[in-house]
Amino acid sequence: MRLFWKLFCSMVAMTALACSISGFLLIDGQFRSGLDAQAEIAVTEHTILRRMLLREMQFSRSFSHTDVARLAEDSAASLSRGGISFRLSREDGQTLSGIAPPAASALTSSLSQTQLGWEVLRAGSRFYLHAASPLEAEDGTLYLETWRDAGDLFSTRQAQYNAFSYLLLGLILASALAALAVSAWITRPLGRLSEAARQMAAGELSRRVAVSSDDELGQLSRDFNLMAEQLERHVGELTDTARRQEDFLHAFAHETKTPLTSIIGYAELLLSRPAQPQLVRESAGHIFREGRRLESLSRRLLDLFVLEKGSFSPRPTEMAPFLERVGAVLRPTLEQAGIRLEVRAAPGTAELEPDLMESVCLNLLDNARKAVDTEGRILLEGAPTADGYRIQVSDNGRGISPEDLGRITEPFYMVDKSRSRAQGGAGLGLTVCQRIVALHGGTLTFESTPGKGTRVSVDLKGGDGG
Repeated sequence: MRLFWKLFCSMVAMTALACSISGFLLIDGQFRSGLDAQAEIAVTEHTILRRMLLREMQFSRSFSHTDVARLAEDSAASLSRGGISFRLSREDGQTLSGIAPPAASALTSSLSQTQLGWEVLRAGSRFYLHAASPLEAEDGTLYLETWRDAGDLFSTRQAQYNAFSYLLLGLILASALAALAVSAWITRPLGRLSEAARQMAAGELSRRVAVSSDDELGQLSRDFNLMAEQLERHVGELTDTARRQEDFLHAFAHETKTPLTSIIGYAELLLSRPAQPQLVRESAGHIFREGRRLESLSRRLLDLFVLEKGSFSPRPTEMAPFLERVGAVLRPTLEQAGIRLEVRAAPGTAELEPDLMESVCLNLLDNARKAVDTEGRILLEGAPTADGYRIQVSDNGRGISPEDLGRITEPFYMVDKSRSRAQGGAGLGLTVCQRIVALHGGTLTFESTPGKGTRVSVDLKGGDGG
């Protein structure tokens, strides 16, 4: 059953049940109040008649059943001008005076010597209030019985029940209309949520629902919108990842195809002209250079694969000697190219894996080398920070445009493809650097001005600033 009909049936059923119970209790309460009032009148009349008889009997030495019967008729006549219905009877039920009750009753047999009792006596469709009490006479116990018509009281109750039945039917119809409106109002947000979910399933991830209340349904709508935003963001990230992977595969195929084509071409040339020493040397040199480029490309890819595993053991490292050692690795090569390298390392320690972080520094220095010309300058700096240690590599080279700056860490992306390939680059160095720094919990940031140079900062957390 749909929630709409569950709400509708529940509200109608609860309304009908509540109205029925309250109406019954109200009518029954009024009836019982009226019945008690009528019973009190009937008992009062019976008590007065009984006391009159007892008073008369006290002034006489002997009172037979016949005398009591005659006295009862006189007392009843004087009490209400003959309006009281009564009977005076023996223990065996024989009537001495008055008339028999309208229906058989066992009330007298259940009374004690001084007890007065009353009951509702039904005769066909009529109802009476029947009261009885014993009287001690000279020749045995007599029973005095009185009754009065209570039919109006029961007729009124039945009329109230009939009127309430029609009123209850009207209340149920009114509550049904109200329940329809309330159910539609409550389930409308759920319908919007369901429609939005179907649209999102069809691919419309930007679909949102309006939040029109602060109740649970409003909170559900807000949670749905939050989920939709997260889903749209994740799908966008997955789409972007898939695009980058596709670009990666295309770039990888292109990067490997070029050196392989050169190697195959020069190898065929060697095979076809082995007697030309100059040609052999040139071809071997090309094959060697292209082979080294393939080797560098394979090493970079292997580094990426290893870094994806994320398993390494950092340890406290003195940064000043570490950076001096890194600078010493590339200083001869840079000096041969006419590039000056300066190292400024302040004392301090950092939690890192030295081999991996050395690879980061060498990559950054190598990129700076490719960006500067002869008489260029590269600066390798290190300084403690409030929560760790910062490594910076600065150069006065060509710089990077803002358009390229946001993509330089993508695999195989190269700002100057022809120059990078000529210098042995494959566009994977900064990708590897970013992965390594991320594994250390640090950040890698770039600042560059075209024509003036680039500065790369590696901020590491932990350690001791000295």
